[in-house]
Formats: sequence, structure tokens, C-alpha cells
Amino acid sequence: MTSAEFDYIVVGAGSAGSVLAARLSEDAAARVLLLEAGDAEPLPLMAVPPAWPALEATTANWGGESVPQAAAQGRRVSVPHGRALGGSSTINAMSFTRGHPSSYDRWATKGWTYADLLPYFRRNENLSGVADRDPAVRGMHGPLRVGPAVTRHPLSTAFLAAVAETGRPLVRDFSAGLDEGFGWADLSIADGRRSDAATAYLRPAADRSNLDIRTGTLVHRLLFTGERCTGVEYRTGGGPVVTATAVREVVVSAGAIGSPQLLMLSGIGPAADLRRHGIPVIADVPAVGTGLQDHPLSGIVYEASRTVPAAVNNHGEVQGAVRGTTGLDGPDLQILMIDVPLRREGLAGPDLDRGFTIGVSVLNPRSRGTVRLADARPGSTPLIDPAYYTAPEDLDTMVRGLRIARELGAADALKDWRSREALPGDRDLHDYARDNVRPYNHFAGTCRMGDGHDCVVDGELRVRGVTGLRIVDASVMPVLPSANTNATVYAIAERAADLMAGA
Repeated sequence: MTSAEFDYIVVGAGSAGSVLAARLSEDAAARVLLLEAGDAEPLPLMAVPPAWPALEATTANWGGESVPQAAAQGRRVSVPHGRALGGSSTINAMSFTRGHPSSYDRWATKGWTYADLLPYFRRNENLSGVADRDPAVRGMHGPLRVGPAVTRHPLSTAFLAAVAETGRPLVRDFSAGLDEGFGWADLSIADGRRSDAATAYLRPAADRSNLDIRTGTLVHRLLFTGERCTGVEYRTGGGPVVTATAVREVVVSAGAIGSPQLLMLSGIGPAADLRRHGIPVIADVPAVGTGLQDHPLSGIVYEASRTVPAAVNNHGEVQGAVRGTTGLDGPDLQILMIDVPLRREGLAGPDLDRGFTIGVSVLNPRSRGTVRLADARPGSTPLIDPAYYTAPEDLDTMVRGLRIARELGAADALKDWRSREALPGDRDLHDYARDNVRPYNHFAGTCRMGDGHDCVVDGELRVRGVTGLRIVDASVMPVLPSANTNATVYAIAERAADLMAGA
């Protein structure tokens, strides 16, 4: 067993880990080790925006399935999450949107309101050259180039016409998250290619002598001296087990699935579960692995009356954030045009050579699931339970969204594209919503931040019960933002870098 010493060790080179490694290594005196299980080189398909669905079947995805979902008629669902430099930002659908301010204010943790996060949202994004973006709330000089679709799909344009026809508001800058309505979402696409965390943050920093990036590396466990996290144990490929020591801090940025798994493998989590797997308990933190959230996704599927042009972007250029329930302080539904007939694999229904979908997602789900160890072996797939629709309100909200989607789909503005409604047809919407639920892959909440003992990290993202250890990724979100999550993960990481610099 060999060892080496660093100031900081970052576990996971996803969106958050890439930001942290780049920012921490800006201090030339700080020695930073970044460990990533995925490959060093990007797959060619990563650069091709409309090819993102095919990436689920590649080495860039950890893969795996959920446990059977009772509310989804006992089916298992896929649980994609990235394994590459850049993590899930290299395989996601490239929507770059912020949630409504109310969704961050619900985090109820000092320093993490929308107003607190705004400077970090602005810091990571680069919208220079994009019209109709307010520099007071949008970033113009960050590393990550984003913007709305340049070449716009005709179905997206027709969908926004349907929105206007039905009297719903159009929003100038949808991705700012400040206004409810429909509009062109910003995409992490620049010059026709994916813009991801590795491209924007990591590769420009890779030649720094104080930044050591090791890929193909599986971290087995965190190491402790007493209650202090002092390093990690890992293996690269079939090589020897190696230890690395962190003089200052270890940061786990392995995502909402990987971070709680690594904590539990290392002895931090529900004590009874750890003992059942023969893992010595370092800290009994029952909340580790609880609170798993995702935005459930469904939609109304239409057979097209003519050939649908091939996408050049991400298949979902326009979105809406609306309130399907009265008395809320922000939107609870996302409605979006998807230029393919999207439905969950194996769903009974007509075979469609051409079609499109008006997608629906529940933005503020109340259902909470878990990530639990299947065994004590590093790298094995944990037991993942998103627990879709276990809160009945989520199913009711989804049905309200499907009704809105159906109203938009019936508008005259789409008559030249619409042949017929293929799904759900005359099926009961509650039954259909259960049968056609899909993951949106916005997994979060399994190491949530907060001030109480039912949380895993405090407001500075330090793990409770130990010292020298932080978590920085989507797992710390107490509740999901009312939007796709990637922009928020970047902002969390940028703020974490400041917190660590001031430690």
C-alpha cells in the first residue's frame, strides 16, 4: 500500500467536483487531488447534443436500476448518473435552468436563499452575446457557455404559438427562474457542441502542477483518525490499494447516489444498517441515504401527421413552469415540448414511426425515497428507491399537468403537426400517470443540509459527527429546485469553493 499527501482530496469529478478542483487549485500553494471512477477521455457522442439518450448505454453511465416501484405498478426504473470527467453534465439533456426563487428559499438554511446563491449562479455561466439577458441577474463572463437554441426546431416554435393561443404567458428569459410561463430555455450547448463541467472548468486547469487528476479510480472508503477524516483509500484499475492523506479537508462529490453510498461504506450513516453489513460505525447519522428525490416525468404522446425534422439540440428546447395548484408560492409543474414520442420502455400502445410529446414533470414532489447499501463491496450498485408517487399529492399534481399538456396539444397552432393523441388516449389519467412514469434523473437530497440533527451536513456542507469532511453535490439539496438541477449544482459548488477558501 502506497500513500501520498495533499491539502484537499475531492472524490468525484462530476459537475460539482470539477468546479471544486478547478477553484481550489487556483491557489498555487494548495495541493489538490481529484479522483474519478470514469475515463479520462470523453466519448465522441458526448459532443453531439441530440445523441444524449444513447449515452445511457455507455461506460459514462454508472447504470443500475431502482428497486421495484409500487406506485409504478411494480416496475424498476433506470437510474442513470455520470461516470466521467464532468460526471452527469456529460450525459444529461443539457437544460440549463434555475428554479423559482421560492424553491431555494424553502431550503431554510442560512446562506442558501436565492439571494445568497445569485452571485454563484452568475459566476459559472457565460451568456455573452446572447440577447435579452439581464447582466444584473445573469452571468456574462463565467467558464460555462450557455444560451437558447440557435437553430430552433419547428415543433418548438409551434408549441410556443400554442401557449400564446391558450392564453398562457411567454417569458423572455425562462432560465433565470424569476418569471412563471413558457419560453426558450438556456442549454449547455455552444457552437453546436455540449458544454460540460470538464470542458468549462477541469481541462483548462489540468496543466496546473498542484492539481493531480486520477481517472479510472474507485474510492473504497474514507479514512479517519478518531472523528477526523484524514484521507481516502482507493484503487486504480487492477492496481494496488492506495491511500491518500488530506491535510485540510476531504470533499465527497459523488452525487446523490454515490455520496451516501461512500459515506455508509466508510462508517457514516444509520448505525443499525452499517452493522448489518459488518461496517464499523464512525458516526451514527441516520439521515444518510434518506430523502432521495427526483422530478417524476410523464407526458401526452402524439402521432405526427408529417415527418418530424431531426433534432440538432437536446430534443427539449422550450419549457414552461406553471402552477397547477392554487395557493402556492411558485410553480409546481414543468411542461415542455419533446420532439420525439417519449414514453417509458415497454409501455403498451401504438408503434409510432413519427411523433412528439408534451412532457410533464412534478417540480415540488413530496415523495421521498432512499439509497441503501446492498452489500459492503465498493463499486456495487446500491439499493435505490426513488419512491415515485408515494405521496399521493404528487400523482394528483401530475394529472393536473397532463390536462394542461393535453389542452396545449389540442391547440390550432399544432394542427399541422398533430395527427392524433396516441397516449394516453381514453385511459384514466391517474392510471396512465402511474404506468408511464419515468425518472427525470434529477436525483438529490440524500445528504441534505440543514440545522437539525435530521440533516447530514450543516450550512457550510460539513458532515455532522465528524471533522475534515464536506459533501458538495446535489445530495445536499433539502428540496429540489423547481427546474432541471444542473445549474443549481454548479452554483452550490461555486459557493462551496468560497466557503472552503474562508475556512
